[in-house]
Amino acid sequence: MKALALLPGSTRGPVLRLDRPLSFWGGVDPASGRLLSGPGESIAGAVLMVPEAIGSSSSGAVLLELLRNGMAPAALVLGRIDAILGLGILAAGEMGWPTIPLVILAAADQTRFETGEMVEIDSTGLIEPAGMVLPTHRP
Repeated sequence: MKALALLPGSTRGPVLRLDRPLSFWGGVDPASGRLLSGPGESIAGAVLMVPEAIGSSSSGAVLLELLRNGMAPAALVLGRIDAILGLGILAAGEMGWPTIPLVILAAADQTRFETGEMVEIDSTGLIEPAGMVLPTHRP
């Protein structure tokens, strides 16, 4: 499936697909990468698919902390553009920390992927199944 690569990069990881909007500020623990609502899945190393990001401008700072702590997702797939999260990724790169791809894929298209499904994202924004389904991602 072709997505719009806002901040391109190549990666691979298990999908963690949320069916609800996510606020990184108050919604994700920047030290552990765990979601603070629901069963507490970790976003660390996952291809995180979210219909939309919500919340304050502090969300970019939380993503920056996740990148610094090595607890960030492998990629961020959003249903619509969020400049604040992109800014957090860009700031990490300026500080010499690891960065992740940020791609845009409509929420309806995200439903074609299952949580635990291994996918690859290339630098053009192409998201493809990597041929394996894993149990729910909970490192």
